[in-house]
Amino acid sequence: MRNIVEALVVAVPAHNEAATLPATLRSIRRALLESRNAGALTVRLVVAADSCTDTTSADAARWGADVVEVRQRMAGAARAAAVARGLRSCGARPEATWIVTTDADCVVRPSWLTHQLDCAGRGWHCVLGTVRISPDPPVAASVRALHEAHYFADRTGPDWSHPHVHGANLGIRGDVYLRAGGFPALPHSEDRALVDALPTRARILRTDACPVLTSGRTAPRAPHGFGTYLGHLTARGRPSSSVDSPGPRTAPHGAGPGDR
Repeated sequence: MRNIVEALVVAVPAHNEAATLPATLRSIRRALLESRNAGALTVRLVVAADSCTDTTSADAARWGADVVEVRQRMAGAARAAAVARGLRSCGARPEATWIVTTDADCVVRPSWLTHQLDCAGRGWHCVLGTVRISPDPPVAASVRALHEAHYFADRTGPDWSHPHVHGANLGIRGDVYLRAGGFPALPHSEDRALVDALPTRARILRTDACPVLTSGRTAPRAPHGFGTYLGHLTARGRPSSSVDSPGPRTAPHGAGPGDR
């Protein structure tokens, strides 16, 4: 029996992302246009502009997003604010609302929302997707190789049930999200904290079927995020470096790529 989805909330937290946000929103708009399901839904695209001092808010509005201003400088609080605005404004029952989140330095595939809504329709409560490092800005081949060796260490085939949790590629049914308490107000790892709080009977799909491209920048926007992780790999790749490789609960497993 397929689950009925009546509304779609797309939530994007952003802190001074004027350089990357237009490409993110352009890719989301294309995914909405190409989704065979979104046309019949109430759709809310919300950007949480967190402590921004650039044109992030204006850029988001120009691309048709609903903008919520927050002053938390905290990825979890911003992501939660965007979701809350979307849930309030869509007017649908939480159990009939599908929430998807990405980050303001990411580009989603045209099939991203079709994939998410198909998974929702099949009765999954939460969809945990994967990421790939974008070619822009360029990442050194040695760093990319180290990242891929760590990220794909346990991949067994096309049906890989991966261990990663990324706010940059996450979908969840509205009532399940609320039952778990939503994204907590944390500076990083709010995505993993949400997943850890899901009800024990929640049906969670961990899939590599529709990855999201995320920036390879190494200047972090938040501590312990993906940018910090790539910075460690860059340092590790230098012959004189003594930086250890990241443990199994560091950035690719425990923090969204947008937590920079």
